[in-house]
Amino acid sequence: MSNRAQVIPVDDGAYWRVVFGGSKGNILDRTMLTALAGVFREAGEDRRLKAVCLEGEGAHFSFGASVKEHLPDQVEDMLLALRELAMAMLDSSVVIIAAVRGQCLGGGLEVATLCHRIIASRDAVFAQPEIQLGVFAPLASVVLPERISRAHAEDVCLTGRSITAVEAHAMGLVDAIADGSPSDEGLDWARQHFAAKSASSLRLAVRAVRSSLAAKVRTDLPALERLYLGELMHSADAVEGLHAFLEKRAPVWRHA
Repeated sequence: MSNRAQVIPVDDGAYWRVVFGGSKGNILDRTMLTALAGVFREAGEDRRLKAVCLEGEGAHFSFGASVKEHLPDQVEDMLLALRELAMAMLDSSVVIIAAVRGQCLGGGLEVATLCHRIIASRDAVFAQPEIQLGVFAPLASVVLPERISRAHAEDVCLTGRSITAVEAHAMGLVDAIADGSPSDEGLDWARQHFAAKSASSLRLAVRAVRSSLAAKVRTDLPALERLYLGELMHSADAVEGLHAFLEKRAPVWRHA
C-alpha cells in the first residue's frame, strides 16, 4: 500500500477496516486527507455499513499532518482538507472506531478524537504537539473539549506533552486498552453491539447523538481557521517554529 486508504469489507460489508498510510509514520498530507474524506463519503452511501474501524498501516497510527504543509504558502489548503475530512466523518453517520498502535500525534489525534471509540494498544502514545512548533491545532481545539474535560483538553493542547495509553484511558480519551490487536478488538466490539441492529436506525441514532458536535464543528472550526491564517501565520514565531522543526534545530523565539 502506498500513501492511500485501503477499504477491507468485513462480515459481508457490515463493517469496514480502513487502513491508511504508506509513508513513514502515516503522515496526513493533503493527498491522504483527501483520500480518507473520500472513503467516509463512500461509507455514508453504503446503506449496509454499520461501523468503520480506522487504523494506520504498520507500527503507528499517525505522526500527524505534514509539517511542510503547515508553512504559510500551503497551510490554507491543508486546513481545508482536514476540515473536509472532519465533516466527511461526521456526515457519514456510521460508527467509527480508531484502532491505535504506537504514535498518535497532531492531526492523527484530531482524527482519532472524531471517532466514537478509541481502542489503543498498550504501547500507544498520544500528543497534540503543535504548540511546540509555535502553532495550535484548530480542530483539536473544537473537538477535544467535547470528548474529555476542558481541563484535560487544555493540558493536552497547551503543554504538547506525550500521554501514555494508561493516562489517556484515565482521562477518557481512550475507551479501552487492547491486550491483543486493537483493530480486532474494535471489530469484535462492533459485532457485539451492532450485529443485531438495523443499519438504517443506527445511522439515524448516530446523526441524532452527534448533531450538536457536527453543528459546533461547522460553526467553530472555520472561525479558528481564520484566527490561524489571519493572525498566527503572520507571527514570526509560528514561521520560525515550523522552519526549526523542518531544519532539525531548536527554535529561536522572538515572542512575537
